[in-house]
Amino acid sequence: MAAGMTKTALTRQMAEKLELTNKQAAAFLDLLAETAIKETKKNGVFVIPGIGRLVKAERKARMGRNPQTGQAIKIKAKTVVKFRVAKSAKDTIAPPKK
Repeated sequence: MAAGMTKTALTRQMAEKLELTNKQAAAFLDLLAETAIKETKKNGVFVIPGIGRLVKAERKARMGRNPQTGQAIKIKAKTVVKFRVAKSAKDTIAPPKK
């Protein structure tokens, strides 16, 4: 699997394209992440237009199985975070087959 872009590489690219310093670009990324976390925790959703949205979801308690023993176990209810990719990004990255 190919390695993704690192935070440093992303910071440098943003700084170059937007004519900012590396520190300013890094501060922007940190602020974006911080804001996304706060808003998702508070409102349950955070949208990055054109990319996707972070969504807080509740999972119900359910019965599962221990894969080693096959014994039934109870899995507690919990809150999880999901990322839903925007349709425009999805269609650009992986166009639907016709």
